[in-house]
This record gives sequence, C-alpha cells and structure tokens, in this order.
Amino acid sequence: MHCRRYRTLPQTRREWLRQSAHGFGAVALTTLMAEGALPAPSRGAGAMGPHHSARARSVIFLYMDGGPSQVDTFDPKPRLDREHGQPIRMKTPPTQFNNVGTVLRSPWRFRRWGQSGIPVSELFPHVARCVDDLALIRSMTAPFSEHTQANYFLHTGSGLQGRPSHGAWVGYGLGSENRDLPGFVVLNGGLIPPGGVDCFGSGFLPAAYQGSVFRSSESPVENLRPGPGQDRMRELVRRLDEEGLGRLGRQDALEAAISNYELAARMQTSIPALLELDGESRATKALYGLDHADPATRIYGRQCLLARRLVERGVRFVEVLCPRVDADRWDQHSDLKTGHENNARATDQPIAALLTDLKARGLLDTTLVVWAGEFGRTPMAQGSDGRDHNPYGFTIWLAGGGVRGGTIYGATDEYGYYAVENPVTVYDLHATMLHLLGIDHKRLTVRFGGRDMRLTDVHGEVIRSILA
Repeated sequence: MHCRRYRTLPQTRREWLRQSAHGFGAVALTTLMAEGALPAPSRGAGAMGPHHSARARSVIFLYMDGGPSQVDTFDPKPRLDREHGQPIRMKTPPTQFNNVGTVLRSPWRFRRWGQSGIPVSELFPHVARCVDDLALIRSMTAPFSEHTQANYFLHTGSGLQGRPSHGAWVGYGLGSENRDLPGFVVLNGGLIPPGGVDCFGSGFLPAAYQGSVFRSSESPVENLRPGPGQDRMRELVRRLDEEGLGRLGRQDALEAAISNYELAARMQTSIPALLELDGESRATKALYGLDHADPATRIYGRQCLLARRLVERGVRFVEVLCPRVDADRWDQHSDLKTGHENNARATDQPIAALLTDLKARGLLDTTLVVWAGEFGRTPMAQGSDGRDHNPYGFTIWLAGGGVRGGTIYGATDEYGYYAVENPVTVYDLHATMLHLLGIDHKRLTVRFGGRDMRLTDVHGEVIRSILA
C-alpha cells in the first residue's frame, strides 16, 4: 500500500520471464538488453513520483558525526564571554555525563560575512564566504542525548534500530535517475557513526533502497573489476535466480539480491568512470583541497567532489561521512579547541568548494545540501575544556534546492542552551527535505505492522520560512 491507496503493481521483468515458456523470453530479453534495445527498470521503478512541483532533484547530506558545538560555530553568545568561569545562572537538565561545570566561552571569534551579515566562527573561514547561500536553523532540537539513538533518530525519524533511513525513503518515493548507480550512496570518509550501517538501512522498505556504502580508498566497492569467467558465472546466477523465483514466488530478499547483482554488474562500468578524476581541472582539485597538507582534508575533499559527480549522474541521495582525525569526531568532552579545529580543518574547505562548484555548474538550484550533527553541545564546561551533549537547542544549515539563502530561523537563549524561538524537530527537517523534493511527507506511506508508516511518523511541519 502506498499513499493510503492500494494499487495493482505492474508485472516485473522477472515475473514475465518466469512465466515465459521454455526460456525463449529470457534469451530474447538478454539479447535486447545487451544491445541496449530495452532500458532496464531502475531500482525505483515502483516509485509513485512527486506529489507536487519539486525544487530539488537530489540531496547531499553532510553528516557531522559527534555533534558540533553551536556556540562555537554559527550561534555566538556574548554572555559566555561575560560570565566565563562562573556558575551558569539557569536551570540545567541532566546531560550525557551530568558533569555541569562553569560557563565556558568560545575559544574562537565570530565575524559577520556576506550581504546578509550572518556571523560565523573563525573555525569556518571558507564556509563563511558562502553564508549568503545558507539558511541557518538555530533552534534545532532532538529527543536523545546519546549518540546511537540520536543517530538513528536523525537518519530514520526513530530512536529505534531497524527503521528506513531518509535516503531509503527518498529512493522509495522518487526512484533513481541512473540505472547504473545506486539511488542512495553513503561516502565513508573513515568513520561509520555510532549505530552502524543501520543508519543507512531500508528497514521495512524493499531492501534495494538501502544505502550503498562506498569507501574512501581507490577501491570503494569490493570486487569492482570483473574476474575471469565472470560472464559465465553471471549467466548461471541469472538462471538460478529465475528458477528460484519460479518455485518461491516474489520475495523481497530474493528480488533485492537479484536487483543488487544486476546493479553490481552495471557498476563495474559506471564506478570506474565516476572515480576517474583526471577529467577534473587542476583548479577544481585544488578548490576541494585535494592537494592539502592534511590527509583528512584530502579525504573529505575527494568525498565532496565525488558527491558532486554523483548528483551530476542522477543519484538521488548522497550522504558524506566525516574523515578520521586526531581527535574524536566532533565529540569533544575535553580539549574542545584542538578537537573542533581538527574537524573544521578537515571539512571547511571541501564543503565550501562543494557549494561553490555546484553553484558554478548550475547544480545548486536543484541540489539540496544539508549540514547537521545529531545534537549540539552545552554552554558550560565538562571538566575544564570540553562540552557535553546538548539536544535542547543547536544549529544546522541547509543550502540550495529551493532554500532561501542568507537567512536565520529560530533562536536559542542567551547561553545557547535551549531553543526559545521557533523550535524545530527532526520531523520538521525531514518534512522540509521531502517537500523540496516534491514529496508530501504525509502521503509517502507504506503499510507495516498494521498501520501506515512514514518517515515523519505522525509529526512534522514544513519549515516554510526558509523556502525561497
């Protein structure tokens, strides 16, 4: 069931083959496919398509693993400077480690940038130059202060393991524009977040919609290059698959396995072309930091460049994970200055390059870029020089894809602890992302467990104030 209406699914190619006598249909279809006479259906062939006119065609989700500090990045708080080292003068809820120290000022200065005059920390000198393209949400909230549950919630709209990721929902709703690449790609820079690959799973949606994780190495996918005798092996697997479907009927796991085998065969041609960066100019490579002295910057720069190349090729949803740095993700419970500086150095230039490059190529208008961690951090110190988790008010930003740049939505209190103006939930973020892709989040449903399930559950409102 989809969008609360039952419909008869079109007969799949495999069902037609199974019902064809003596295998003559399989032989004919194989020949036609080899010659390109018939297009193979995409992984999203069953998708319903958009509900309304879309502003964006693709999403690039820049996941900031660990939780960047809002008061040190995009939400300056002068009161922290005035009361540095003093007890905080407000009621504080329990934190992850319940280590409530004194007020801790930001180690970094803020400066106003662009025509909008939005203040940005000196942690992000490159992203600051793109501030007029950003819509900052300073009033983001989350219900969890522990990494794993917060990651599940940010990615799936549920703190429980096993629900479909936002990328899977997008593929399910819209399908893929490129039959030779997955519709949902995760670029692993070296850090899989707490919660593991279930953050990118398909849950109760068809398994073909789960995220395909590409490593940051020169060989991002196992067995990418064809081996000896692979054509004969592929033909044998095809025949066994068809025979199995004939005996067992349509089953999601088997259908997904067949789909993945077929996609993998096409990826052996498409992925090498994707990874071949010789066609990129020296200036473009330098823009992304591929010649940077910091290896983490080079890794993340390559991932951001690949993200651009993926959306150019019609991939619907690309998630870019953080690289491994000397510090622990963005999760600085101590040594805030060193840890945040290492993470910012790795990501700042590549992110700014991605925004600049997309804009120069006319792709930013149709690509929604989202920068977000699972929560923020406290305005008081943990120990002497760290910050604990804070899900009560933090900052994320969106750019491109129908977003009104140079805007600020919502606000936190004078310490930067609580969202006090226009609080935003993850449900609202997901509803807005889907809306910009042309999907009504209330109508994108699938029947499971006796009820209509959706990414936003029974919640979520589109954040219309940040739309262009």
